[in-house]
Amino acid sequence: MARVDVTETGNGGADGRRTGSRVRAVVDRWRGDPGIWRRGSLLAGCAVALALLMIFHAEIPNKIGNLGSLTETFLPWLGLFVPVLLVAALLRRSATALIALLVPALVWLNLFGGLVGDKSGGAGDLTVATHNVNADNPDPEGTARQVAGSGADVVALEELKPGMVPVYEKALADTYAFHSVQGTVGLWSKYPMTDTRPVDIRLGWTRAMRATVATPHGEVSVYVAHLPSVRVKLNAGFTANQRDNSADALGEAIVRDEVGKVILLGDLNGTMNDRSLNAVTSQMRSTQGAAGDGMGFSWPAAFPLARIDQIMVKGVQPVGSWTLPATASDHLPIAARVRL
Repeated sequence: MARVDVTETGNGGADGRRTGSRVRAVVDRWRGDPGIWRRGSLLAGCAVALALLMIFHAEIPNKIGNLGSLTETFLPWLGLFVPVLLVAALLRRSATALIALLVPALVWLNLFGGLVGDKSGGAGDLTVATHNVNADNPDPEGTARQVAGSGADVVALEELKPGMVPVYEKALADTYAFHSVQGTVGLWSKYPMTDTRPVDIRLGWTRAMRATVATPHGEVSVYVAHLPSVRVKLNAGFTANQRDNSADALGEAIVRDEVGKVILLGDLNGTMNDRSLNAVTSQMRSTQGAAGDGMGFSWPAAFPLARIDQIMVKGVQPVGSWTLPATASDHLPIAARVRL
């Protein structure tokens, strides 16, 4: 039998040996350094403080500028400090800091690791979508057609400028046979709607509504809400009192709803972590948390930082949740598939 000699070609083997040599050199240098356990105590303290901040975020008081709600709005982004501290610990050559960094890393994974992957699966009975279209939207017709193109059976729109409502109605008329606009929010449906009415969220004008939608799989109560905006001001902190009062009123309306299956669509100007939305979030499930694909951040559209647009359910099983492509709005539309 002929013998075939196989020899290395190129410099791949040499590169691998050089990389291995560098790694061994670093390990040997760290192993022979008696200061690796003494250096980096400040970095280790920062790592522990970061972990405590994520664990006990609910204990941060809201009395001073709603600092607790502000922290909870951007809570997932605290995880960015972990790689920053990791680089600092490596440069400092601190084994103490590296070990301490395991704590915030594990805490973040426990809080948000489940949101990273795709949890969707199974067939649904109803697809819903919601979109804050932006009152100053330069292309309302294109925005409406794009959302309708998602295939949603029920669509909620928020921040409807009164003068633009006819544009949205015309653009959606071919897809949705039933619709109702209450104040600055509207609901479009392929299925009949009854008991349609505004919902008082203590603003003095209408920014919320509800309707009973008769789907082929049974009736479901659908709420549309656009809670007041929040602002971050140097002299006042996170100004969210009006939004918080409206969230309480919305939660009370949902509690009193006599239909056992409820879907909430809208711009809540807050995340599921924000304790001030507890009147709503304590009784409903987020479709993104239960069956989402990734974090699902929806605002601002150019570089999403938070999911303040929500699809939430009660008595309904979410089987999928996702963000839709950007429109001319400053929010991304979101959609979900549910089983009734």
